[in-house]
Amino acid sequence: MSSFLSDTPLAYAFRWLGARKLFSFPEERDDYDLAIAGEGWKRVSIVQAEEVLNKFDRIQHSPTVASPDSLDLEGAVKHTEQSELPQLSIETQSTQHYVSGQADLERARAHLCMHEPEGRYVMVDWYSATDPANPLNWPKRKKFVVYSIILYISVAVYMSGSIYSAAQSEVEEAFGVSATVSSLGLGFYVLGYGVGPMFWSPLSEIPAIGRNIPYLASLTVFVLISIPTALAPNIASLLVLRFLQGFFGSPVLTTGGASLGDVSSAYGKPYAFFSLALFSLGGPALGNTIAGYSIPVLGWRWSLWEVLLANGPGLVLLLFLPETSATNILYRRTQRIRKLSQNDIYKFEPEMKAKNTTALNRLHRALIVPWKLNILDPSIAFTSIYCGLVYAIFYSFFEFFPLVYGDIYNMTLGEVGLIFLSVIIAVGLAGIPYCAFVHFVVNKSMKNENPMTPEERLLPSLLASVLIPAGILIFAWTSRPDIHWVVPTIGTMLVSGSVVMIIQSVFVYITLAYPRYTASLFSGNGLIRSSVAFAGVLWSHPLYDALGVNWGMTLMGGCCAICIIGIYVLYFFGHKFRARSKFTE
Repeated sequence: MSSFLSDTPLAYAFRWLGARKLFSFPEERDDYDLAIAGEGWKRVSIVQAEEVLNKFDRIQHSPTVASPDSLDLEGAVKHTEQSELPQLSIETQSTQHYVSGQADLERARAHLCMHEPEGRYVMVDWYSATDPANPLNWPKRKKFVVYSIILYISVAVYMSGSIYSAAQSEVEEAFGVSATVSSLGLGFYVLGYGVGPMFWSPLSEIPAIGRNIPYLASLTVFVLISIPTALAPNIASLLVLRFLQGFFGSPVLTTGGASLGDVSSAYGKPYAFFSLALFSLGGPALGNTIAGYSIPVLGWRWSLWEVLLANGPGLVLLLFLPETSATNILYRRTQRIRKLSQNDIYKFEPEMKAKNTTALNRLHRALIVPWKLNILDPSIAFTSIYCGLVYAIFYSFFEFFPLVYGDIYNMTLGEVGLIFLSVIIAVGLAGIPYCAFVHFVVNKSMKNENPMTPEERLLPSLLASVLIPAGILIFAWTSRPDIHWVVPTIGTMLVSGSVVMIIQSVFVYITLAYPRYTASLFSGNGLIRSSVAFAGVLWSHPLYDALGVNWGMTLMGGCCAICIIGIYVLYFFGHKFRARSKFTE
């Protein structure tokens, strides 16, 4: 159990209190062996060792482990003549260490001596392809803990945004404001979790920080802010606090996918990301369902207290979340080995790079590069705008549902909340064809060593792009008292299921097409997506008042119909755009 919890915030708290032995790491135990590393390495020639290791392609300077195939030493040994496996003698001042066979080669990999102007240093990495500290090698129960905690917090934080929308009419009465001003409580929250990643994401890239510190720090502030938010005395303070809630709730929303990816294989990542999408879109729907029954009984402020009740347990769960960042795990390993050996020759490449990166450079990468990518590359610009549009339509439903199902079908607030559960059903149903596509097409192509191009991964979005305007038109023109409420609900389900397909496809596309700029692309896409969704929340009421649900929704459906052209152009001609892009490697 101690090894299971050793890299969690709870374990570090106990270590700080003096219980280091209870939650110790291998490098801190008496039986730990520094393998072939010893005093005097930086004064010894190990050319022969490096030559053999090079033959096995074992020099890895990235903290991210490649696919298992590329780390298969056993396969490399089988294809190498026995004469190429000499027993290597590496002499130090005090003793002599031998490297012979696969096991020692794997151990040696973590301690390669490299040349620097100031001398030699020892590169720290995974000890082997099966290193238990590598998140990819964790037991299933430990990975299940990561999934459970990340998905729960994602649901809770997303739910905290939409849970307010059911209270908007009472907020109007309480503070004497218009429907548009009242809707800002949802809009500012959405905008906040779009702005947040611009500042939080760069922190998680620093080896010494990792993922857990931003998670824990931000969610702590989020939970604390929830108290004055529920007690807000006026509309101005309520809106400011709602923005801050979104801002401090954003790290898990934006980096949670990275945490799931850290513990998932290349074949499992698409399923991991879709599970996150299911919970992320299901959270807002669940929030409206809960608020629909609590607000009529307990009042509108109770919906804001429910934010505290939902996220408080999430904060406790974070104490049991293992650190999944490979760079942070290896950074801490390097620190422990330095302390054990009392030698600073042990280095970790991302740490060395981070020392050469100034705060100004990080700020430039976080705030300027995402905009630069979206302005100078038309493919990236289109994907950001399109994701923003479909996201805005998704959030506009939170404004339209009470107007349609409440005013036209005379449903109670609780009954309207139940309609939102159709979103969860729709996203779950959309997962069936999407996961089938991943299993039978994507993963099969990878196993056959003929991976699909980035544009081919957009295939699910081709159908989804057509279904969105179709679903919008069904919702728009069947929302009438003489037509059963199930019919417009089918339209919303088509839209909801298609939204997740498009966002999933686009995220995979930009990851594969522009791997060097993935972090900046996600930050930029998230900001634009949330900004357009913020606008969508604001335009819903004026659009309904001016054009009615029929023509108002038809206008949005027309915008989505135009984007069908863009997604098809990207699918068929995207490779040509990438060939001319200055951001393509």
